[in-house]
Amino acid sequence: MDPQLSLPSGHRLEVFSTRWCPDCTRLKRWLAQRAVPYEEIDIEEDPGAAERLERETGKRAIPFILVDGRNWVRGYHREHHMRLDGELLVRELASAMQG
Repeated sequence: MDPQLSLPSGHRLEVFSTRWCPDCTRLKRWLAQRAVPYEEIDIEEDPGAAERLERETGKRAIPFILVDGRNWVRGYHREHHMRLDGELLVRELASAMQG
């Protein structure tokens, strides 16, 4: 069962993505269906965004979610057959919000 995500007020999510990325589309749709507010950062249009993502995560993959400007959470789950596991994402976001 897919969990509902309820974010405590005061947390900010930035989704680093591109328009052509299917994993990005899947994540943004998942967030929108749950009315989770986020800011989209298009790494192809935002100067320095791709470099920041790679510098801070060590990855070149997208989507990634930056929580409160300091904690990164992957927005895809390569090991999952649908490439997005809602329960795992909820756990990862909750952990990032605590730390």
